[in-house]
Amino acid sequence: MDEDAAFDDPPEINAESGVLYVVATPIGHLSDITARAKQVLSAVTVIAAEDTRRTRVLLTALAVRTPLVACHAHNEIAMAKSLLQRLRDGAAVALVTDAGTPLVSDPGGRLVAACHAANVRVVPVPGASAVAAALSAAGLPADRYVFEGFLPRTGADRRRRVALWRTETRTIVFFEAPQRVRKTLAELCLSLGATRLAVVARELTKRHEQVRVAPLATLIDEIDAGTIPELGEFVLLVAGAERSTHQAQALDPIQVMQVLLEFLPPSQASRAAARLTGLGRSELYKLGGGATTTEPDSESATDAHSD
Repeated sequence: MDEDAAFDDPPEINAESGVLYVVATPIGHLSDITARAKQVLSAVTVIAAEDTRRTRVLLTALAVRTPLVACHAHNEIAMAKSLLQRLRDGAAVALVTDAGTPLVSDPGGRLVAACHAANVRVVPVPGASAVAAALSAAGLPADRYVFEGFLPRTGADRRRRVALWRTETRTIVFFEAPQRVRKTLAELCLSLGATRLAVVARELTKRHEQVRVAPLATLIDEIDAGTIPELGEFVLLVAGAERSTHQAQALDPIQVMQVLLEFLPPSQASRAAARLTGLGRSELYKLGGGATTTEPDSESATDAHSD
């Protein structure tokens, strides 16, 4: 690429009619708003916001007086239809979330998809992102990563998701609520091993920002000691599994259990699956649909795998 032509000269921004602008806003520090984002928010006809109260605080700080409408998870279907009609009539619309880049674990996907289906132009206005910020400060490989959003809060779906990460070689990035951070780290420690490197990124770009890199067991200890407060917004990152040529390391524990259960009762299937995958038998028993309060047999309590 010609270095002299690497960047376009910034023109004066006049929002185009019939265009949806997907605008990133700060995740904490107000100065992270881009000049382009501020110009777009000032120039559009209307701003569709996940929470109009929070966005109004931002707009007041920026001296932006553009009208707001709510577009959140509970009304997005109806609002997508309404906003699409306004776009067809020539309005310029900006879509924002509470903080960061829209559609990254936030509503707005239906509106964007509807615009593409109707051949309405969608323009990204990039900026702050908690995922990108956490990756940049974590020191874990960022050339290949998987973003998991929020984990299921409880139940078999959560256990299956965590179990699958045992053989994931990419860096894993996800969000977690403060009241569940310790529980999640404990589950990861059990499934992935106490020494697996992980990162707690808390309150990114805010006054009490904290980025802590340590083995999973150490992070749990620091939460228990209060070194990592269970307060604020969390991004968690987990180092990928080491690559291995051993076939067992690539086995999907859920698929293994599904196949074995076609031929064996749950207790025997979980014993065989533990030999194949290296996971604990009790965990595999639950993945296979066994009662969470019932162990496969008397030996399972001492058969948990440890890395």
